[in-house]
Amino acid sequence: MTRTKINQSDIPVAQQHRFKWTDVLVQIGLILWALICLFPVYWMFTFSLKSNEEIFGQNVMGLPQHWLWSNYERALNVGNMGRYFFNSLLVTVVTILITLGAAIMATYAITRLKWKFHKKMNAFFMLGLTIPIHAAIVPLYTTLSRVGLLNTYWALIIPYSAFSLSMAILICTGFMGDIPYDLDEAAFLDGCGVWGIFCRVILPLMLPAVSTVGIYTFLQCWNELMFATVFISKDVFKTLPVGVQSLSGQYTTEWGPIGAALALATIPTLIVYVFLSKQIQESFIAGAVKG
Repeated sequence: MTRTKINQSDIPVAQQHRFKWTDVLVQIGLILWALICLFPVYWMFTFSLKSNEEIFGQNVMGLPQHWLWSNYERALNVGNMGRYFFNSLLVTVVTILITLGAAIMATYAITRLKWKFHKKMNAFFMLGLTIPIHAAIVPLYTTLSRVGLLNTYWALIIPYSAFSLSMAILICTGFMGDIPYDLDEAAFLDGCGVWGIFCRVILPLMLPAVSTVGIYTFLQCWNELMFATVFISKDVFKTLPVGVQSLSGQYTTEWGPIGAALALATIPTLIVYVFLSKQIQESFIAGAVKG
């Protein structure tokens, strides 16, 4: 059966124009969608540089008539946003490290080592996906209070790590299950023990899973409000979401500094997405397919 080549010149002119107009419409639709997605960022930035009169007056959506950069100074100094930013960064980084270490080692024990209850242990970890955080607030508060961890960094790090662990193990299991067992056997014949196989063979091949878990944990911790509100009451340990909430006054509120605080809290997430957007998309797609 012979195949005939179709040249571009053989396609009718009207059909060629139709294809081009379809591409133009698709591009217009994507541009409009991008503008819709970027509008909240624009509104937040302009909102952070306005006074209450402009925010609630005639200039709600437009650029500021008077650019009040002092709102950022007030958010950092009066609102203590620098301290809250450091607290969020510390809690998030420590939580990511604990979650990554625990998840990869637990996944290695479940998937690569053969012991009596390894399948049941995997099912036990997966039960964590079914527990809502709202149901755990009272038991966690009571436990943390009795051991004296309320109003400390560990009051957030421990719950954040625990609730991120199940999803992290699920992601790592999908990746580690695709690593051939022949690599383990070859490393064993070369003299590696269990720890040597884990560090020299498994861990370097788990970098896509590490990036996936790290990004997922970062997004979960950086924006979390419920635990941070319940378990932390001292200003010295408050994180950004709680700090922004505390800027509102009882009778009057200066919304410009609140907008500046929101912009400062959003900057790390925007930076991560701008520089790692391709990695974020590929890691989540790979994690979804492999999981």
